[in-house]
Parts: sequence; structure tokens; C-alpha cells
Amino acid sequence: MPGRPDHHGVDAMTFGMELILDLDGCDPAAIGDADTIRGYARELVELIGMKAYGEPIIEHFGHDDPVTSGYTLVQLIETSSVVGHFSEHLGRAYLNIFSCRRFDAETALRFTADWFGSHGARQTIIVR
Repeated sequence: MPGRPDHHGVDAMTFGMELILDLDGCDPAAIGDADTIRGYARELVELIGMKAYGEPIIEHFGHDDPVTSGYTLVQLIETSSVVGHFSEHLGRAYLNIFSCRRFDAETALRFTADWFGSHGARQTIIVR
């Protein structure tokens, strides 16, 4: 899926884009609840104009270490996936939103930070 050059002379889209989010100071009740995470996946997918492929997979594991203990989310979308890892102990969320179709990264960032009550967010966008 080759892209066209943007105003900087770089391919605006080669195969896809990935938004990497690291959220600090998350609401423990939000990142520690499977139904809240499930609702996030469903609403995010709709908000960024994607189509979910099946139901989200949400599992709580990593119990040998409080830092790694928490939920993991995998939501397949028809253009790739949304993956998240949540550390209740640290109050952090780590998410990757990848799609071979362009989406509004700023909207996804704001929505995600608000949904999980984050007090600090870092983002990285990779065009692939």
C-alpha cells in the first residue's frame, strides 16, 4: 500500500502507522477492570474509524511479580491491532495502536488518556 509524498517529500504512508502510548498516573479502578478495558477497546476502534475483528481478548496474568501483574488487551482490527498492557502496581498503561490505514493519533491519545484517567502521557508515532 504505497503512499504519496507529503509536503516534506517523505511518503505520507508506506504500509501503516503505529501509535505507541505510555500512560502514567492511571486510575487504578480503570486499569484493573476487564469490563472498563473492554469498553475502551470497543469505543476506541469506533472513534478512530476502524472495524473490530472479533471480540477483545483480555487476560490478567504475570502474578509472580507485582510490576508485571495486570491485564493485557488484544483487539484485532481489520487493518491490524490494538494491544495494551496495564500495570496496576505502577499505575501505568502501555498501548500500541497499529493500522495500515491512517487514523488521528491525537484523538486516540486524548481519548485513551481520558479513559484511563492518566496524569501523564508520552507518545511515539512510527510510519512503516
